[in-house]
Amino acid sequence: MATSNFSEAWLDGPGHHKFYTRTYAAKPSKAVIVFLTGFTDHVGRYEEIHTGIAQHGFTVFAYDMRGFGRTALDAEHRSADEYYGKTRRDLELSDLQWWIEYVGREYEHVPIFLLGFSAGAALASAFVTRTHAPPSREIACKVSGIIELSPLYRLARQPPAIVRYAVQGLSKIAPAFPVPTPVPAERFSHDPTVAQKFKEDRLRMSRGTAQGLHDMISQGEKLVRNDYKNWPKALPLLMLWGTADQASIYTEHHAWRRTPNPIIRSIVLVEYEVRLQTV
Repeated sequence: MATSNFSEAWLDGPGHHKFYTRTYAAKPSKAVIVFLTGFTDHVGRYEEIHTGIAQHGFTVFAYDMRGFGRTALDAEHRSADEYYGKTRRDLELSDLQWWIEYVGREYEHVPIFLLGFSAGAALASAFVTRTHAPPSREIACKVSGIIELSPLYRLARQPPAIVRYAVQGLSKIAPAFPVPTPVPAERFSHDPTVAQKFKEDRLRMSRGTAQGLHDMISQGEKLVRNDYKNWPKALPLLMLWGTADQASIYTEHHAWRRTPNPIIRSIVLVEYEVRLQTV
């Protein structure tokens, strides 16, 4: 279905899994941007931003990740095995590889960029730094650059160690076990209107699953501990952070500058003073 700003479609992903997608088409298109949402997030929150990007000549392709948004909650269209928060990192990487291949077919001869927010930004980093499939190196090399908004590598408010161990254990024996994840709206924006919309959003739920949460937290930490060293040296990276971010530790971007020789040849880090996660 098409609106004045975007077209929406239910498309088959890996294994015929159903995904809710939106395309904000620019004509002509300078590039295609694949957008990656954050934890418990959905693409509907970004209509104004994506519309503006398309108006500047960049096509945006966005999808509700498995386990979240309409991909998980639309009773009419969702896959039979969908469950809110049910995901794992290797599936997320396989899904992203699928959609990069998809936009590459739909929009030939234009560069492909990744734009990720929070956990979606960390997923983008994992996509180009992982040393084994998924993704394949061939598909990872199709990415021309990455923009990360408030990337979630390490939680600002760490759960107690006993909770971490419990979630890790559950991820192995009951991966889809639901785990409450309170997300106070006031931690994401100083704007009371934005915070109120966050609270009233029926496509967001304050829970995840054991494996989804374990993978998100442990593999984000792995990125800043070691995997950042695998960043392709010719791949540009733009990071934007709010210094008052209460969801993630914004100083973790210093991992990319820890060595005498820069890991990335083209990197720009932008900090917004006193901004929360929604910069």
